[in-house]
Amino acid sequence: MPENRPAVLDVKNIETVFNTRRGTIHAVNSVSFSLQPGELLGVVGESGSGKSVTMMSLIGLLPTPPARVTGGYVKFDNIDLLKADAQQLRAVRGAKIGFIFQDPMTSLNPVLTIGFQLMEPLRTHMGMKKAAAKKRAVELLDLVGMPDAERRLSDFPHQFSGGMRQRVVIAMALACDPKVLIADEPTTALDVTIQAQILELVKDLRRKLGMAIIWITHDLGVVAGIADRVMVMYGGQIVEQAPVRELFENPQHPYTRALIETVPDIGAERPERLRTVEGQPSILYARPSACSFRTRCAHAFERCNRENPALLVTEKAHHVACFWDSATGEPRNV
Repeated sequence: MPENRPAVLDVKNIETVFNTRRGTIHAVNSVSFSLQPGELLGVVGESGSGKSVTMMSLIGLLPTPPARVTGGYVKFDNIDLLKADAQQLRAVRGAKIGFIFQDPMTSLNPVLTIGFQLMEPLRTHMGMKKAAAKKRAVELLDLVGMPDAERRLSDFPHQFSGGMRQRVVIAMALACDPKVLIADEPTTALDVTIQAQILELVKDLRRKLGMAIIWITHDLGVVAGIADRVMVMYGGQIVEQAPVRELFENPQHPYTRALIETVPDIGAERPERLRTVEGQPSILYARPSACSFRTRCAHAFERCNRENPALLVTEKAHHVACFWDSATGEPRNV
């Protein structure tokens, strides 16, 4: 991963809320991170932890209302995307920041051919004529390993398998050679064989194109195999962040440890009962004023009920938001 270079994406204190009939849900709470050129950042956490909402907030993909970004800034290409107008966002989405959605069947238009959907961003963002866009569309399908690419341009989404549809969505996201690619759990709906193929494809494309990637997932095994750095989210906040090897060798937040413990040990001599993270994620009807994980944490103590821990640097570029010190097994002196 390139170092000592300006970040391609810089996010500071972003906050997102959803206005509902039951009240205001604080889905993202002061999330800050940066993405280096060529870096692959893994974002992990349970469903409802704020992973997808955070990333969709960056480029205005959330429906407004009920969603509303209430604070922070997102610096990309020397502009704040949160203050950008509709025309500026259209120029960024798809062209400079690609987004791979979780379900390829719902992110593709069922009544338009694959060729039309691949050619549309090329003609819109890059001003290509129809013939040039068609040629580029074939090249993109070849790039993602689509057999008989030119013939399949005239096919509709329902004529493809799940894995092939996902390859089409990846090709669409790569169409305009974006600087940043955001992949929102792109292998969740696929079987393990196709998942492995997609992961190898992403690794290969990253080497060829040199783009920065944000990979959202709940699968720690996937993150361990492809990420440079890992960001663990819970309750709409970052609770731990570290280089991938450091995080797996020395997890410091109780939530991260609990997630890692849920991964089954396939090398165990005797089958073990699958572990779970006890309890349920809380719905945040107010901005967190205490640790969001305290009700599920075996190490919680009185301070956790009255303060929300800040994200602190411990060692080796390791950041953790917790009052409990995993190294000593005692509360931190902070």
